[in-house]
Amino acid sequence: MEEVKISTAGDSALLIEFGQEISPEINARITAFVHLLKAQRIEGVQDMIPAFTSLLINYDPRVVNYKTLTKRLQKLLKLDVNEETSTSRIFEIPVCYGGECGPDIENIAKNAGLTEEEVIKIHSSKDYLIYMLGFLPGFSYLGGLDERIHTPRLANPRIRIPAGSVGIGGSQTGIYPLDSPGGWQLLGLTPVKTYDPERENPILFEAGDYIRFVPVSEEEYLKIKEQVENGTYECIIHTKEV
Repeated sequence: MEEVKISTAGDSALLIEFGQEISPEINARITAFVHLLKAQRIEGVQDMIPAFTSLLINYDPRVVNYKTLTKRLQKLLKLDVNEETSTSRIFEIPVCYGGECGPDIENIAKNAGLTEEEVIKIHSSKDYLIYMLGFLPGFSYLGGLDERIHTPRLANPRIRIPAGSVGIGGSQTGIYPLDSPGGWQLLGLTPVKTYDPERENPILFEAGDYIRFVPVSEEEYLKIKEQVENGTYECIIHTKEV
């Protein structure tokens, strides 16, 4: 296991580096440590922002200083939390693939030398780990995309990609939570709002959770979209030991 390093990140934040390699093991350790810190309710800690291999902690220096907080964190890090027995959530995200919902699925299929049906089957055949959130509120960076459907970004990015678009950018896949410019290849669309500022928790999921894409027909998509809009849709969530 790599040595964990703590360093300053400005006058009110510190950075904990858990390693240099992007891996499920390091991500699991970061997630487990975030859960531990939330349970500790350390006075002065205002926010925790996990990334691929690190955790940024924002704190109020008027309440706790860097030296004191670092000592507290070092003690907690020595506990070696057993991330292998933690529980993660799996969010089922319905996706209408291809057609107007996924205008680039033909490009993705041609690049992979596969049929569109094979692309859909591969893309929806596994649970994707959310390594981190960023770029846009609720935009999830997912790990584990099958190498067969890795696809280069568009040569000319779109000015507007609709919220809910599911795309592939290189070796990653993800969901656009808001209308946004972007260069990812789009293969589908979900009616689920992964970011909604009107919700108590605006962002649907967090780092350490998993996403499972579930293919639906255009008819099913429209039905779910109506439920989302009238507030009756409930996202299906599973749990699993990781």
